[in-house]
Amino acid sequence: MCSSAISFISSPHSLILTHVFPTKTNPIFNCRVPSLKPPSFIRIPYGSFKKPSFFTSSKPFSPLMKWQDCTVKMEIDVPASVAYQLYSDREAIPNWMPFVSSVKVLEDKPDLSRWFVKYKAFGRNIEYSWLAKNMQPIPNQKIHWRSLEGLGNRGAVRFYPKGPSSCLVDLRISYEVPQLLIPVASVLQPFMENLLERGMDRFAKFAKSSSSTR
Repeated sequence: MCSSAISFISSPHSLILTHVFPTKTNPIFNCRVPSLKPPSFIRIPYGSFKKPSFFTSSKPFSPLMKWQDCTVKMEIDVPASVAYQLYSDREAIPNWMPFVSSVKVLEDKPDLSRWFVKYKAFGRNIEYSWLAKNMQPIPNQKIHWRSLEGLGNRGAVRFYPKGPSSCLVDLRISYEVPQLLIPVASVLQPFMENLLERGMDRFAKFAKSSSSTR
C-alpha cells in the first residue's frame, strides 16, 4: 500500500504543485502554475459550516404537506356574550357543524378535546380525528385552538358586538390537506367554506332558539 501527498509552494509570481509518491519507481512531479495575484485570505464567519438541523429547518418536513385557509363571517341575532357561551360548549358543536360527528372533552384535561369528522364527499367516505387544545380564551371575544395530533388544523372564532342584541361571528380555520384529498385540493377549499357557511347559518338559528328559551 502506498500513499501520496500534494504540497503547495507559493511565490509572488507562481504556484508550484508537488505531487509526491514515496516509492523508488515513481518520481516527484512538479507543476508550475502562473499566479494571477498574490495569495489572499478569505474571512469565513464563525458557524458557516454548521450542519443543518431537522429542528431548525425552515422547510416543511413532508413535501406533500399543504395547508388551506377558510374564513366565514355572519351576523346573528344574539348578544356576543350569548354566542360566545354557546360556542364555548365544544361538545355541542356537532349540533350545527354538518361534518363534525362528535366532540369529546377530556375529563382530566378540560382544555383538550377529541374531535371526529365523518362525511361523504368526492365519492368517498371521509373520516378523520384529532386531539385539539383550546388556548387561553378572551371572554366574550375570542376562542382559539390548535391540534396536537391527528389531522393538522388550527383556528379561531371571534365575536364582535353589533348592538345590544346582535353580533358578528368571525370563524377562521386553517387545516392540512390530507394526502387522500390532495388530488382534489383545488376544489376542497370552496367546498369547506360552503360547509362552514352552512354550519354558521345553523349556528345562527341554534343560538336564536337557545336565546329565546332562556
